[in-house]
Amino acid sequence: MAAKQQGKCLVTGASSGIGKAYAEILAERGEDLILVARRGDVLQEIADGLSAAHGVEVEVLPADLASRADVRKVMERIAQGGVSMVINNAGIGGMAGFLDLTPEEHLQMIEVNVTAPTLICHAAVKAMKEAGGGTIINVGSGSGFTISAGPSVYGGTKAHVAQFTQLLNEEFAGSGIRFQALMPGLTRTNLGNASETGIFDRLPPERVQPPEAVVRASLAGLELGEVVCFPRLEDYAQWETARDAISSLPGKQGNAIAARYGT
Repeated sequence: MAAKQQGKCLVTGASSGIGKAYAEILAERGEDLILVARRGDVLQEIADGLSAAHGVEVEVLPADLASRADVRKVMERIAQGGVSMVINNAGIGGMAGFLDLTPEEHLQMIEVNVTAPTLICHAAVKAMKEAGGGTIINVGSGSGFTISAGPSVYGGTKAHVAQFTQLLNEEFAGSGIRFQALMPGLTRTNLGNASETGIFDRLPPERVQPPEAVVRASLAGLELGEVVCFPRLEDYAQWETARDAISSLPGKQGNAIAARYGT
């Protein structure tokens, strides 16, 4: 089992799904928590239950991460100190097509899935660099790599999560900060109002993972040093081969334009 964190673990989107599973599993391990989500009443109920069950200290920080003002509240809490792990889990998504959503809905998705975790990471990296270490987990999605019709903006935001996290890991190598991008497949959460639509009940059970299993894989992968964690991937070397092949493509062959472009 990993050593206990020196400070608190801050989890966004902690009221349900993967975020709630992180909170529960970290509390089982004796970690003190800061829970972030929109509904303060739900968060308080979860916090009270975790404190009673595991004897941990749990702060509640209600915040809507579509609001820059609320994102600033989270950043300010991190800047106060005592936060050794940040889990950027909150997200908006679904399988709706590009024109099935309004421009305003696309912007809201970008605010929650890209802008909020980027700003929260800025506060966390700054604080952790000064403290000499910490852990940041950014929750993405297999949609960030899958090319399929439909969730174009959602998939694009989750591709950002994977690339952003890997670049941070390179930039701050040697700082004592561990980074992970968690890229789960189909997971039983309420993303895209899945509970209301019942989409998971219409899929073969073997295709859908419980959030608790995904979180346990994430935390185990963290100890294995996996910067990008795919809970379903049996052979991690497959990812390393694909990653290295992609990263070798741009800018490695000199300055000549390829002959097929006729220049």
